[in-house]
Amino acid sequence: MAPPKSRLSGHSKKAQYSVFTGYLLAGLGALIGAALLVISLAQPTAFSTLRGGAAEIVRPVGEATSVARSSNASIWERLSAYYRAGSQNVALREEVELARIRLAEAESVAQENERLKSLLSLSESEIEPVAVSRIVGSSSSSSRRFAYLGVGRNAGITPGMPVRSPRGVIGRVLETSGNTSRILLLTDSESVLPVRRASDETVAFAEGRGDGLLRIRLINLGINPLELGDLFVTSGVGGYYRPGVAVAILTERTQDGGLARLVADPSGTDFVSIEPISQTEAVRGAETPAEQDLGQ
Repeated sequence: MAPPKSRLSGHSKKAQYSVFTGYLLAGLGALIGAALLVISLAQPTAFSTLRGGAAEIVRPVGEATSVARSSNASIWERLSAYYRAGSQNVALREEVELARIRLAEAESVAQENERLKSLLSLSESEIEPVAVSRIVGSSSSSSRRFAYLGVGRNAGITPGMPVRSPRGVIGRVLETSGNTSRILLLTDSESVLPVRRASDETVAFAEGRGDGLLRIRLINLGINPLELGDLFVTSGVGGYYRPGVAVAILTERTQDGGLARLVADPSGTDFVSIEPISQTEAVRGAETPAEQDLGQ
């Protein structure tokens, strides 16, 4: 027996009501949509309140997603910045090291230029030197303080000639050979040099101590007028040294004078000039050992 055909909706009240309700709702939706479309075209601001309310509802969600995006971006930027900072620090350290090397080289060049200018001033001083020579040796194992030059009698050097560096006096020629000379340094324990304070006429003797310092002994005893930092120059007494050449700077006061360090340190001197004796007649006319010591 064949199955019966499907019944039409008209045979069921419930189905008929469902179809009718569907059509009715569809028609109402279409009418409402059309009405809203007409209103939105005629009055664009009519639904601003609704749009604002909807925006307020979805704002927290939008903020959350925005914060998430910015957080991810900032983390990435921080990581990238950290990596770039490391590379930049390495490059900056290399640049600073290179700049330090260049600065040291520039200082070395400046010192060399200063030394060359000093050597030039030796040969262009107001008194023409007999010779300019390098210090080729010095005493180191005894209390005596001598130095040796690479010029001698063949260059016109004679005993008694003062020897100075660009900074000041370092001693005088003690003896000579054909091509070498021995210098008695001011710091030798047998060296005595007449000096005066550069700022006035306070006279004294600069005596070597054998330890690199000079003992300044005042001639006029009484109240010690010396002050730390006083500069002493040659007085010209005795005839060996011309007056006004720097000798020493006072570093310590004593009852009868003080202690002073040399302005021209022989250990830091490369080249020296050998000058003629200032007053040959005075040196030759010295009649007593005391006068000869005064000339030292």
